[in-house]
Amino acid sequence: MFGRRKLQGRTDEQLLLMREAGLLVGRTLELLRGAVRPGVTTLELDRLAEDFIRSHGGVPNFQLVPGYHHTLCTSVNDQVVHGIPGPRVLEAGDLISVDCGAEVKGWNGDAAFSMVVGGPEAARQDDLDLVAATETSLYAGIAAMQVGGRLYAVGDAVEASIEAAAERDGRVYGVIDEYVGHGIGEQMHMDPQIPNYAVRETGPKLVAGFTGAIEPMVTLGTTETRILDDDWTVVTTDGSRACHWEHSVAVREEGLWILTAVDGGEAALAAVGAAYAPLS
Repeated sequence: MFGRRKLQGRTDEQLLLMREAGLLVGRTLELLRGAVRPGVTTLELDRLAEDFIRSHGGVPNFQLVPGYHHTLCTSVNDQVVHGIPGPRVLEAGDLISVDCGAEVKGWNGDAAFSMVVGGPEAARQDDLDLVAATETSLYAGIAAMQVGGRLYAVGDAVEASIEAAAERDGRVYGVIDEYVGHGIGEQMHMDPQIPNYAVRETGPKLVAGFTGAIEPMVTLGTTETRILDDDWTVVTTDGSRACHWEHSVAVREEGLWILTAVDGGEAALAAVGAAYAPLS
């Protein structure tokens, strides 16, 4: 499943183009965070995202995936990833992940967030813990990326973070191993695959300019999933809630640049002690 081919680095000019795509994704997700509320349908969120991306010079790159016709994946409650937007009305207390991608000038960004509809006051405590644990594991994985280091250190860090959260929260968290992160650049999904969990192999050596999408998927129970009859939506087999966070990241000699974070990841990287290295 996981190869050891030498990784490809991007030039500074290419990274700046990828930042354009990433920033558009980040701003789209920022808009959607404010739009997620009880009474809204997932299709309304999808249309809002498409209008925003196209009006800012981008193309929804999920629509470039054969057979998929939407701008977002909106996965609710026991849906892990790839939930198709539609007439479903969001209710207070639902746990939703919103995954979005855009292509600008031939370069791609891809990111996702999770939240509870209606805010913390409408949430179950276990959902809030799951969202926090998964987001924390995302940045632990990102912080493990450095030039000269090994790619699969990402999965080691994600799994260690989730294990620590499970002990702290007194919960059982399952790290999904059927779906993984990926390289990103001229296409949204590129080699190499990037596991979000510890594997025996160390993986290829990270090089300056490498760009990848890190995306832990964590549940409140099983790691086993199945795909619904729509051939897209992935759900947990035991009906447990699921959470998904993602960012597209550039590895530079000086540190890291989170291409899909509106602030470039400055605050989040500082919080985990990782160097923030944007291009001006």
